[in-house]
Amino acid sequence: MAGRYEIRFSGSGGQGMILAGIIMAEAASIYDTKNVVQSQSYGPESRGGASKAEVIISEDPIDYPKATSIDCMLAMTQEACSKYYKDIKKDGILLVDSEEVKNVPEGEFSVYTFPIIATARDKLGKTIVANIISLGIITELTGIVTRNAMEKAVLSRVPPAFLELNKKALHIGFEKGLELKKG
Repeated sequence: MAGRYEIRFSGSGGQGMILAGIIMAEAASIYDTKNVVQSQSYGPESRGGASKAEVIISEDPIDYPKATSIDCMLAMTQEACSKYYKDIKKDGILLVDSEEVKNVPEGEFSVYTFPIIATARDKLGKTIVANIISLGIITELTGIVTRNAMEKAVLSRVPPAFLELNKKALHIGFEKGLELKKG
């Protein structure tokens, strides 16, 4: 990995985008020992409106803490996608929930679509783990953190009663991410 890598998680308040950002930051910093800056914005939109979390990952010191040139963006809602996609850089990645984002923007970036929320509901019976599925997909699409680091970060953040559910969600994400990457 060269230089800085910027990831934006976006969706609506309550979808776990902030937690996804924190987990990604911990996977990269604690378990993969990279430099990380993590931030979020969810003022008045903490329930319902567009929210985002950003993670900057680098092997070098991070001199500017704001994400300005997004390498990978997750959009879980149409509103978040439309509002936040403009910073995705050339050759970047846009991952969208295919059932929530119908109007996918075009640009000089790769687009991956997958029914993330529906998969969480249908395969695991809980839409709340859609963010964990997305972390698995992003881990595979970007290679920015190792599977091992991501799994440790996820499992360190969830209550004991939900360890197995979250582990299953993450592994579904890893599988789907590999499939998407292969095309």
